[in-house]
Amino acid sequence: MTCLGFSSGFPLFLVFSTLNLWLKDSGISYALIGVFSLVKTPYSFKWAWAPFIDRIKLPLFSRLGRRRGWALFSQIFLMLAILGMAATDPGKTPMVMAFFAVLVVIASASQDIVLDAFRIESFNNKEQGAGSAIFVLGYRLGLIFSGAGALWLASIMSWHHVYVIMSLGALVGMVTILCCKEPKKEQHYKEEKYKDFDDFLRTAVYEPFADFMKRRHWGLILLFIFLYRMSDAYMGPMAYPFYDDMGFTKAQIAYVSKLYGMIATILGGIVGGVVLNRIGIMKGLMVCGILQGITNLIFVIQAYAGNNIYVLMMTISFDNIAGGMGVTALVAYLSSLCNVAYTATQYALLSSLMSFARDVFAATSGYMAELVSWPVFFLITSFMVVPGLVLLWYLMKLETHKIILEKNPV
Repeated sequence: MTCLGFSSGFPLFLVFSTLNLWLKDSGISYALIGVFSLVKTPYSFKWAWAPFIDRIKLPLFSRLGRRRGWALFSQIFLMLAILGMAATDPGKTPMVMAFFAVLVVIASASQDIVLDAFRIESFNNKEQGAGSAIFVLGYRLGLIFSGAGALWLASIMSWHHVYVIMSLGALVGMVTILCCKEPKKEQHYKEEKYKDFDDFLRTAVYEPFADFMKRRHWGLILLFIFLYRMSDAYMGPMAYPFYDDMGFTKAQIAYVSKLYGMIATILGGIVGGVVLNRIGIMKGLMVCGILQGITNLIFVIQAYAGNNIYVLMMTISFDNIAGGMGVTALVAYLSSLCNVAYTATQYALLSSLMSFARDVFAATSGYMAELVSWPVFFLITSFMVVPGLVLLWYLMKLETHKIILEKNPV
């Protein structure tokens, strides 16, 4: 699970913060760097092809089993797409770079779909928490590899060679998949026979979504998921350009932002788990959401402090702890919403919506950064937590009202 988590995590920064710094080094404007966030759009729509990966065996690769076959195929696809990025000069052909980045995202999103299903089917209900925790640990290690590792390599070699080395990260997942067995639940799976394509759409696509829409206030729930981490999502594409503007070297950014900061993120995840266990998911979401807004304000202090490594350590630490708590709370909330009969497809839907703010709306962050100063930019992002928290408060009121009615029926 640690190795599979690594394989799932390492592609993200290669099309996000690490790529943004490569774009800045290539003379790309802030506005265009922000627009590059759109290459991650497939992460937000992986629910569209999740039913196919969930229900259909892949020719040739299916000899390994349904889950392992899709996993290996997506990992090979991923490695080739990253090598395509390595062979591209974004300063001369930004659209070609965008094309290969989109291919990386499609391969990565496909891998996420199958590995989430693999993880869920590998454990019984009592083991799901521990299995998820180990998977997330591997995910964080993957982020360190493509974040701190890539930046450190970029300080001693060209970006093209860095991405060639990054492509080797896919080998971790490939070797793991080839060495492990199909989950026990999957070993007993019998491929369903569909009368026609309409029958497939009804069973694999319509029924999971229709089941979710039976939930009370499902529209408000989806809107909340979209809004909850908006502040962090909007700030994300501009983080590396901001550090660079403050005069920090790639080595400093790698050490503080990705290595030291990732430790803070893992700590935040642990603290978030403790908080959720003590006060429940809904109240935990409120506490973590407020902290996310407050920590964005610390970046205002960093903007005025400039090239001060100690302030940067404080800024990154608080922001990553709050971010780790927020992600833990939101993932727990999403998991609680899924019907066990449709886990893979419903989780793909909810997690896609969670990333929609990061991948689409955040594309305008570069334009915002060019229009205002850095302190004003971070002040604006900190207030972006308000709509999500207001909606969360309303959902908590509705939940409380439902419990009261259940205990005291009219």
